[in-house]
Formats: sequence, structure tokens, C-alpha cells
Amino acid sequence: MTKSATRVAADKVTFTQTEVTSAITAGDTAARAGRKNLILNGDYTVWQRSESATALTTDIYSSVDRWKTRVNDTSEFTVSKSSESPSGFASSCKWDCTTANASPSSGVSIIHQQAMEGQNLQHLQYGLATAKSVTASFWVRGTVTGVYTVGLYSPDGNRHIESSYTIGSANTWEHKTITFAGDTGGTLNNDTGEGMRLWFWLGGGSGFSSGTQATSWAAYSQANVLADSQVNLASSTSNDWYIAGVQLEVGSGTDFEHRSFGEELALCQRYYCSSYKVGQYAGGNHADTCIREVSNGYNYQNIGNFNFPVQMRTAPTVIIYNPITGTVNSFIGDSSNYSNAVSHPSTNTGCNFYTNGVAVSQTVFISIHATFNAEL
Repeated sequence: MTKSATRVAADKVTFTQTEVTSAITAGDTAARAGRKNLILNGDYTVWQRSESATALTTDIYSSVDRWKTRVNDTSEFTVSKSSESPSGFASSCKWDCTTANASPSSGVSIIHQQAMEGQNLQHLQYGLATAKSVTASFWVRGTVTGVYTVGLYSPDGNRHIESSYTIGSANTWEHKTITFAGDTGGTLNNDTGEGMRLWFWLGGGSGFSSGTQATSWAAYSQANVLADSQVNLASSTSNDWYIAGVQLEVGSGTDFEHRSFGEELALCQRYYCSSYKVGQYAGGNHADTCIREVSNGYNYQNIGNFNFPVQMRTAPTVIIYNPITGTVNSFIGDSSNYSNAVSHPSTNTGCNFYTNGVAVSQTVFISIHATFNAEL
């Protein structure tokens, strides 16, 4: 009987070099697809807190999820969601200088960063001879041309590595790819704490550039972070800086890993979530979606539970809001016979709300909103 074409192909035991190379390439591509990006919300699509935060002058998670704004300066910035973006991306993160400081003191630092859990980085094998290199790739645009700094810092071993990149043309999207060697002398604890951070420096005082930039892994030294020619984004209120499509992956750089909005939102909710629906922000009038419960007549009564969408990194810090006024640590109630506080013990899976000061036989209707913060 004549074998079918399909059976003949299945029985084939010899292959050309071209076929072997093609199979290896396909297998490598499949192995590196999906979950390759160590960065969360690298496409800047999730903004649970707000889509714009103004007058930023400190270390804070202000607007965009998973990205921390660090401004240790007299200058001020607005960080916001922007539709100005490179092809293939719907949005970017914009830094806009609103109060300038052209002559920063030595200790000034202006940083856009994301911290990563140590338990998610164990495959990097830091501390071993087999430590893996990682590649940071991103799109960047700025009004100020010149040298900027991107780097990695590991608090577990107090070690760092940096690299400079250049914005060559003002107001033009440029794609950057930078590879960092694996840290054979490093430490990455297998825990839920911060194992490493990716930081983008937008300015810094002379105290961060008085030495030689650490382009190889080394014990952290403030003097060795920046190049002497680092741009100062705070030099003028005309200065803007945009970033999009940030990826950090093992090995060499590949195309950006696009995840669905729902998946990206769930990943971010491990670190921050709220009782507000998507598109609603703490501080506004959102009585239509608040948590509503009734307390029936005695002190410290459970008035409601909130189960987190995903298990959070740790038991979060809880802030309650009045659903109408947006006032912090306030709520709506239909009786004056209770204290002006709601208790809220929580675990990393949910939060229970209790009211204090309710008299026996007193029925109180209470409405609140809440945010839950377990950021690194």
C-alpha cells in the first residue's frame, strides 16, 4: 500500500541543515514568547490612581500603575497619561517640568522607576557564574537632547549598574536597547520584597556624578550613578520627557510583549487596587459604586467585606473615602450616633470594615470607598 504524504512526512528521520536551523529558531521564539517582560504596565495602559498628578516633589506612586515618581528637588513635575506615542502603542507616560531648578544641589535626584519582587527574578541566577544578562528596551522622546541614564539597582545586595543613552533629536520618538550583564556577585532574595529596580534618571546633582559611572555591577556608590553630562530635565518649564513600551527581558532584546488590558490590570492589582471601578479615581463623587452596608446596634460591628481581585503582595495599607466628597477617612451615614472612624483590618486577600461607637439598637447605614496599597 502506498503511504500517504502525511505519513511519509511523519516517518522522515533525516533533515537538512536549513530545516534544523529553522526548527531551533522557531522553538527559541516560542520559548521566549509570553511572560518574557519583567516589567508590568510597560505600555502605560493602566492608571488606577489618576491619569495626571501635579506638583510632584517627593517619592510617590502618583498616577500610572507600578511606576514610582521620585523627585528630591525644589523643582516640580506633572506626570500624566499622554496619547503622544510611538507606532503600535496607544499611550505613553509624560513628565512635564512645571517649576524649574536650573542649578540643582548635589543631592538632587529625579527618577522614574519600577521595583520588582525578588521571587520573580530567581531565574536570573544572580550570585552564580551563570548569572543571566538582561536587556532593557524602550521608546523615548524629549524636548531636551543629550545624555540620560538608565540602570538597575538591587537592594538585596546594595549593588547597581548603569548605562547612558542619548536623545539625539528633539520631539522625536527614538527606540533604545541596552543590555546589562548578569551580576555574578549579586544577591536576589526569594521573597516578596524588592529584589531589583529599573530606574530612569531625568536629573541629578553633582553628588551622583562625582565619580565614574558604574557600567559594570558594583557595590552601590552614589558618586558612580550618572555621567557628567546627564541632562537636567528640571532646567526649564519648557522641558518634557515621554516614555513608552518599556521591556526588561533575559538575553537580547526582542519585540515588545503586548498583553491584554485585563491581564495587565490584574498584574497591577497585586500592588494596588480599589473599590472604584476602572476610570473612577479616589477623591471624586462616585456614590453610585461605593461599598454600602448596615450596622445594627453595637460597637465594632462588621459592616462589610471587600475581597481583592487578586491576592496582593502583602496586607495593604487601607485608606477610606467619602463616596460623595472624596474626603479621606470619612464616609456617608444616616445617623449621628457613631464615631467618626471605620476600622479596616486586612490580609493580602481581603479587607473587613467595622464601625465604632454605634449604640445598642441603633441602625446605621454606611457607605464608603477604599483604596488598598501593597506597593514595593
